[in-house]
Amino acid sequence: MLEEFKKIGRCLFQEGLVGSHGGNLSIRRGDRIFITRRDAMLGELKEGDIVEVGIEPGSNEEAAAEEIPSHRAIYRETKAEAIIHAHPPNAIAVSITDNKIIPQDSEGMRSFRSAAIVRAHQAVGSDEVARLITSFMQPPNVIAVVKAHGSFSTGKNLEEAYRYTSALEDSCRVLVAIRASGGQRPPAPREKPREMRRSAIPPGIGVMDRSRYNKR
Repeated sequence: MLEEFKKIGRCLFQEGLVGSHGGNLSIRRGDRIFITRRDAMLGELKEGDIVEVGIEPGSNEEAAAEEIPSHRAIYRETKAEAIIHAHPPNAIAVSITDNKIIPQDSEGMRSFRSAAIVRAHQAVGSDEVARLITSFMQPPNVIAVVKAHGSFSTGKNLEEAYRYTSALEDSCRVLVAIRASGGQRPPAPREKPREMRRSAIPPGIGVMDRSRYNKR
């Protein structure tokens, strides 16, 4: 289990989807949740960085990641077997201005239809965030973003959840690039002016009026 956590944690860090001590991973085994501890370095996970808690509140609460209420709520209300909470910078940037993230790139459209943006009045880790994030993670939705904070993705394992997180950030990188360029198509090339055709009638000679030949 630790090796799976280490592999995905390292990928998230190397791709820039989490900072040095940000984000968290979890998997579910029956009514038990294995989640990275609070402030763990996902890029350098080691023994003791994975905390076991129940799907209902109990022991080890203080050691578990701050977002444990959201992980629990998602596991209770969906069939997810793994959850990744990350801090993808471009997705966070888009979440501040948009109401929903709709991918424009082919890979994003193939991976997820859209990602809801969750706006909560209470802080991350609160029951409000847990309730709202769960309402937006119902099938077929696999990923959502808490405004100005980060994403939550689900999967049958950590690798699948990671794939959705990576696809989300790639799609948002494309969206940011489109907006930075003004969202305009490149100007069409100018057509060369047509050369004036030379008339067969020498200049200065008018066109003969032939109307009189048409009279009967």
